[in-house]
Amino acid sequence: MVSPSQGHSRREHDQKPSNRGHGRGRGSFRGRGGRGDHGGRKNKEVGRAEWSRNAVDKRARNAENQAKRRKLQHDGEEYNLPVYATRFSKEEIEGQEKKPKRKVAVMIGYSGSGYKGMQLNHHEKTIEGDLFVAFVAAGAISKANADDPKKSSLVRCARTDKGVHAVGNVISLKLIVEDPDIVEKINKNLSSQIRVWDVTRTNGSFSAYQFCDSRIYEYLIPTHCFLPPHPRSFLGKKLVQLAEEANDLEGFSDRQKEVADAWAELENEYVHRVIEEIDPSIREATLRAFYEHDFDRTEKALRTVPEEHSETIQEASPKAPRDTGLDYLPVKGGLKENALIVRVNEVTNEDDLDDSVLDIPTIKPSEEKTSPFVRTEEVTNGDNPDEDTATTDNNKEPTATELALRKLKAAHIAAKKAYRIHPTRLDRVRSSLSRFVGSYRFHNYTIERTFKNPSVFRLINSFKVGEQPIIIGDTEWLSLKVHGQSFMMHQIRKMVSMAALVVRCGCHEGRFQDTYEDQRFSIPKAPALGLLLERPIFDVYNEKLEQLGRDRIDFSKYEKEMKDFKQREIYERIFREEEKGNVFHTFFEGLDGAKSPQLLWLSSLGLKATKREFKDLKDTQESVERVEGEDDDHEDGQDDN
Repeated sequence: MVSPSQGHSRREHDQKPSNRGHGRGRGSFRGRGGRGDHGGRKNKEVGRAEWSRNAVDKRARNAENQAKRRKLQHDGEEYNLPVYATRFSKEEIEGQEKKPKRKVAVMIGYSGSGYKGMQLNHHEKTIEGDLFVAFVAAGAISKANADDPKKSSLVRCARTDKGVHAVGNVISLKLIVEDPDIVEKINKNLSSQIRVWDVTRTNGSFSAYQFCDSRIYEYLIPTHCFLPPHPRSFLGKKLVQLAEEANDLEGFSDRQKEVADAWAELENEYVHRVIEEIDPSIREATLRAFYEHDFDRTEKALRTVPEEHSETIQEASPKAPRDTGLDYLPVKGGLKENALIVRVNEVTNEDDLDDSVLDIPTIKPSEEKTSPFVRTEEVTNGDNPDEDTATTDNNKEPTATELALRKLKAAHIAAKKAYRIHPTRLDRVRSSLSRFVGSYRFHNYTIERTFKNPSVFRLINSFKVGEQPIIIGDTEWLSLKVHGQSFMMHQIRKMVSMAALVVRCGCHEGRFQDTYEDQRFSIPKAPALGLLLERPIFDVYNEKLEQLGRDRIDFSKYEKEMKDFKQREIYERIFREEEKGNVFHTFFEGLDGAKSPQLLWLSSLGLKATKREFKDLKDTQESVERVEGEDDDHEDGQDDN
């Protein structure tokens, strides 16, 4: 029942003209970005006052939409359940025998290929989603609780990203575990990519996330990722140029001495004969396209990469950033086509910049130039030249240039696979990884965290390289293992990328310490393909379990099964997908060919080089725009005459 005073207030609210739409705030109907039903314009058929009084009640509209989404089907009604949930009828639920639930730790392993990560997702296929379905099918979760994992108090120890694997992980939840064959029954309802190693009873307060002491991850990476950038690539040339400018050419050469002749030897054996076969009339243009303007080719390579790795490769692809504060603008006149500038006047808080992901600008061929990557044909429709310019028709025969580029790419991939890391180079990798050990501010190794945020302090216990490289097929690999208390989003992949970039670019190891200071570094994240969770550690909690007379959360009991699973479902899958998609080759080649200042902090000049290049590009852009503005004014004056 509504009181008189409440009714009076409501009438006053209904009659009072609304001020919504008169400002430029988030709820505004005016200006660009307005979210009203009128598309940012007031209705021309009514006056301003009447229009504002009839403004949309967004709260009521949102409540109605949410109510629609929450509808469940029962006796013929509509519903919208998550992909992992099952809705049983009232009769089925009442007909099932009620059994007690117990808090348990479920020890699992999985290959993340084809899954959208570990965590439950309403619409996507995830590891937890498949596990939840298997629990219900095996009778470990009752039919009454089959529609919502929250009813079982599900908590994960480590949330792995899309495409990331785990030999050992733990989730805690309440299950019905009276059946001695419950593990076998759960596994029968899972694909071969997911295995449950054990289900262990815990006390009621156990949380797989809160009680985990630390975690061990492994990262597999081909040794050719530690080859220096090709001497003809943008990054390769810049590193030498900036080393000379910093009077550090001798030091730079010393840090690269074990690979000084690596590219010459590899190309002499695998690439030169391919170059000689290229038609002399297009040879030089093809080589310039391959080594110096590699953006279109990187974009094409992205199409052949498995979907679960495409996110990583896009860091080496020509896409503009969405939230970094950096603009990749098309430029004219004397400024290079793919130059970058910073919109300084639109950045109000330096801490708001998230430049932790490397984005590379698109190269757009000018009207006077023809891209060596794209076959252009005569326009058949003179009125609309955009309608009939066949440039990406896969059904047509490739041009001579396209065929030459494909052969060059295949030759370079074969050369990289033939590379075997030098012992001195391996020592440099070990030394670089050791720079992460300790407690530091890792704000540059994640997203949306600032230097002052206390959560960026992380403890790394160890970061080691396997004693010997392993050779799978014709490619040599390294196994990197990091043991840390906890990790932030993308932290391990950015740490691996940082170590690889420092080694391959001949960067001084002091740059690691610079990344822990109050300044921003653009560190791309390495491909997800090579990352896997080895196991979480529960040493402190295991002591408590022993006191309670319960079994420890101990993966060592299943060492043989886990080793076989890792080899079959994870290692072989990683090697197979790299052989098919050349993920690591595409990633690092894209970084080397990117004409962007964002990685110039790897040079002898450090972060100064990146900042200076950005400033020069901005000044040049402003100068070009000023000159063009004067030309436009002059042309306008001629028209007036």
